[in-house]
Amino acid sequence: MTSSVLAWIWSERFWLPENVSWADLEHPPPGVEYPRLGHMLYALPLAVGIYVLRQIFERLVAKPCAHILQIHEGVPRQAQPNAVLERLYQSKTCPDMKQTEGLAKQLDWDVRKIQRWFRVRRNQDRPSTQIKFCESMWRFTFYLTIFMYGICHLWESPWMWDTRQCWHNYPFQPLSPEQYNYYVAELAFYWSLMFSQFIDIQRKDFMIMFVHHMATILLITFSYANNMLRAGTLVLCVHDASDIFLEAAKLANYAKYQKLCDGMFVVFSITFRKYTGKGGSVLV
Repeated sequence: MTSSVLAWIWSERFWLPENVSWADLEHPPPGVEYPRLGHMLYALPLAVGIYVLRQIFERLVAKPCAHILQIHEGVPRQAQPNAVLERLYQSKTCPDMKQTEGLAKQLDWDVRKIQRWFRVRRNQDRPSTQIKFCESMWRFTFYLTIFMYGICHLWESPWMWDTRQCWHNYPFQPLSPEQYNYYVAELAFYWSLMFSQFIDIQRKDFMIMFVHHMATILLITFSYANNMLRAGTLVLCVHDASDIFLEAAKLANYAKYQKLCDGMFVVFSITFRKYTGKGGSVLV
């Protein structure tokens, strides 16, 4: 069963040109390297290192910047300790009216008091503005750094200026060290975001971001395994470019620079639409 599923996923008729097989990519000419799926395993320990680097960066760089901008951590109002309400909260943070009325009768509380308790308890679990600022500053720094690396690599690449070169002699295109580093760094970063979701304060968009990170990891992994690196590096570069402005807009918003926030968000919208179209690929 498993072998049949894997054979269907890695169908040569779907992924590769006619008369080309996966075996052809396993024996490159002397001095030439082709991508192998096993190469991507190095992204996992690197993801742990990136997460550790993030913790150091947020503590030694981002948090002092937040203090300079007078973004304080703030202490949320604490909900009154109550074992019955806390037990329900762990399974359902927003009880419906029927449950609320049942709790009011059980505790001899007013319905509004029950609703207020859950509202305060939810606010208690939300990350502070300072935490969100530090996280955005880390992502902004990573996107800016990896974008600059990508531009330095792509600037002298022929497929940067003529996208038809992305498919010239495909899939027999040699893997360069710069392409490998770019891909592994991006994959490790998104693995680190995936890991941190289960460690950081959980948010209401947890499942949405989980699906987003998983989809990104799969796309990066598949494009590497299929040697679509030329197209893949272009897509990574333009998406990183738009993410820089998105994170910059968030930073300005947290620092209460509203005009700068609005300006950054407009630039993000233009960049994202210009490079990707209405959800399409940069190469379309």
